[in-house]
Amino acid sequence: MITISDTANDKIKEMLAAEETPDLFLRIGVKEGGCSGFSYGMGFDDEQHDDDQVLEMSGLKVVVDAESIRYLNGLQIDFKESAMGGGFTIDNPNATATCGCGSSFRTATAAGKPSAAGEC
Repeated sequence: MITISDTANDKIKEMLAAEETPDLFLRIGVKEGGCSGFSYGMGFDDEQHDDDQVLEMSGLKVVVDAESIRYLNGLQIDFKESAMGGGFTIDNPNATATCGCGSSFRTATAAGKPSAAGEC
């Protein structure tokens, strides 16, 4: 199960409303790379695949590919405002190691494949 805070949900809906493409939804995924082995991906998409898992959260359609869902169970997404602007934060209980950028991780059972340059 993935949890998106009300603040993050509102921000995502606001961003979706600003897009000119109809029927967009939020896609969350994981790919190999980053400094710790895996990197998060979060963006808008309008193409759904047969193996995607579809979640509905307070009127927000969220889609996760079948391969990524095992790394994202329990994931919490929030949106924080700061003096330098705002941004999404991710808390993943499956992550046993992360790097400073906050968008790369590894789990106890999967190390992924870190980028050669160790970039986030």
